[in-house]
Amino acid sequence: MINQKNSKVLNITLWIFQILLAVTFIWASAMKLFQPNKLPWLWTKENPELVTSTGILDVLAGFGLILPSLLRIQPKMTIYAAYGTIALMISASIFHIMRGEGNQIGFNIFVLLSAIFIAWGRLKKAPIEPKK
Repeated sequence: MINQKNSKVLNITLWIFQILLAVTFIWASAMKLFQPNKLPWLWTKENPELVTSTGILDVLAGFGLILPSLLRIQPKMTIYAAYGTIALMISASIFHIMRGEGNQIGFNIFVLLSAIFIAWGRLKKAPIEPKK
């Protein structure tokens, strides 16, 4: 009984993290793709191609973290989206550190840890079965 309750709590927690990251990535994507001039970071003015590229990656991550699990169509794709998010956040952290902006990677670290939690949870503890 306790194990079943813990599993349900974990599943709900994973959904909360998936939704929060998805909304964050979709919002970031919309800003990068449709309003790049309004972004407050210096690197966006210096690297417009990077803004577009990361905007595309953000929208893929946002939808990938939520839709496969929600629709139960290839839900393992959510795990792959989490892996991609991990790679993106490591890259973003390295980018900022190389620019001397190491003090700005706190959010990247939070998203990285959240993506690790999602990948672990959906792979090992609370997998979602595909529709039959």
